[in-house]
Amino acid sequence: MADKIAVLIPCYNESKSITKVVKDMKAVLPDAVIYVYDNNSTDGTDKLAREAGAVVRYARQQGKGNVIRMMFREIDARCYLMVDGDDTYPAEYAREMCDKVLNEKMDMVVGDRLSSTYYKENKRPFHNFGNNLVRACINWLFHSDIKDIMTGYRAMSYQFVKTYPVLSQNFELETEMTIHAIDKNMQITHVVVDYRDRGAGSESKLNTYSDGMKVIKTIITLFKDYRPLRFFAGIAAVLFVLGISFFIPILIDFIRTGLVEKIPSLIVICFVILTAIICLFSGIILTTLVQQHKQDFEFHLHQVSNEYKKLFPEESEK
Repeated sequence: MADKIAVLIPCYNESKSITKVVKDMKAVLPDAVIYVYDNNSTDGTDKLAREAGAVVRYARQQGKGNVIRMMFREIDARCYLMVDGDDTYPAEYAREMCDKVLNEKMDMVVGDRLSSTYYKENKRPFHNFGNNLVRACINWLFHSDIKDIMTGYRAMSYQFVKTYPVLSQNFELETEMTIHAIDKNMQITHVVVDYRDRGAGSESKLNTYSDGMKVIKTIITLFKDYRPLRFFAGIAAVLFVLGISFFIPILIDFIRTGLVEKIPSLIVICFVILTAIICLFSGIILTTLVQQHKQDFEFHLHQVSNEYKKLFPEESEK
């Protein structure tokens, strides 16, 4: 049975806030089904969510990315609203975000915290720095203008959810999700939302340093995968400049004396320049493969659209 709106709440030990989150969402979205996927909580989160009126299911594989993968696979809906169970995202923006998917045919609506109260409410300065760094990196690397890369408050279309391959296991999920939407030319818009810090007794599961490094690693990996020519051409340029810089003194000495005194250095330089050439051609070949993948994706998108029409025949008639 497909839903009109599915509210997705991945949870791990959120007993302090889950009841309020579920009730707030039910009040704002009475036509939605609230799904709480419990990720091995030990504080009774699942019981409280069920009592509040949510459909509770269990994801045994630890990690937010693993939970979202299971949610996307199991749930069919016209609109998906992803929100955290820590009550940091006000429910009053949910209707506006969902309407943009349902009525304006957006594929992703980003709940933009950074343009409102995030810097005032968030008491962790390294989180603020990390959000700015990730946003700047992705917008520069992918020529985009996403206002908030790592927000956990998003509304998504059926087409996006069913064509997005969840590869991340943890909190780098939002970064991966954003880059996928940019690369596949999905329709993206923003809704500025207020942000409030966690309540007393509620602890963040995000580790600033270890999870931050995972996010940076994810950006580099996805940049290599999605923009291979720019990635490998950049490496090739650095190697080529490095090789030429060391080759010029040897060339000058050869012009003056007619001798090559640093033969080992010349051999190393040749290998460096050869590596630069290999990197450049690797980028060209991989770009061709990426282009082929985009063509295959478009065919897959047509298949998903046909599935959508079968699930929601009333929509296809409009």
